[in-house]
Amino acid sequence: MARILIVEDDPRLGPILKNLLQDAGHEVLLAPNGVTGLIQLREGKPELVVLDLGLPDLDGAEVLSRARATGDVPVLVLTATGDLERKVALFREGADDYLTKPFFPEELLARIEALLRRRQRVWRLGELALDPLKREARFRDHDLALTPKEFELLSLLARRPGRVYAKEEIAAQLWPKDPPSSNAVEVHVAKLRKKLESAGARRLLRTVRGRGYALTEG
Repeated sequence: MARILIVEDDPRLGPILKNLLQDAGHEVLLAPNGVTGLIQLREGKPELVVLDLGLPDLDGAEVLSRARATGDVPVLVLTATGDLERKVALFREGADDYLTKPFFPEELLARIEALLRRRQRVWRLGELALDPLKREARFRDHDLALTPKEFELLSLLARRPGRVYAKEEIAAQLWPKDPPSSNAVEVHVAKLRKKLESAGARRLLRTVRGRGYALTEG
């Protein structure tokens, strides 16, 4: 089973969801607000997040954005509106799935299991393979032995191969709350490039002068 983070401020619904998921065999973290949820996301390393949008401290969309910036953990959003435009916006903001309140417990469990099954699949880009569950990366038969931040960096670039990510954008994605030193991105890119090149991927990570970094397509 999986470690799941629930971000829900309702003092009745939160414990109900926690008990439901624990009865299904999951390990559950419960956060009553957005700030605590982001701390639990960083420190608890959940494999899936159930996020209520109606939080008292931070807008749920902002929590979703920050959750997405920390990596590729699946996020299931709980929303009080069934408006089509809002649903489309949720997917554009990075939600993997959503449920409109009120919902049946059986449907919540089914959607969680579907997201977890999807997450367990190895993600491939040519000869590069990323395992989000184990947070491991391989090129051909070589284990890249990445640090957590290097894995997040590679995952970010691999989401949209060919897209150029500016240094400022990478910094905001990898360190959403604690801005790094001015050369932190360059240092992590250099270390990642060295590991890729050692594994035989000499042209996979490229620098676009004056713009940023990208993974080659194909």
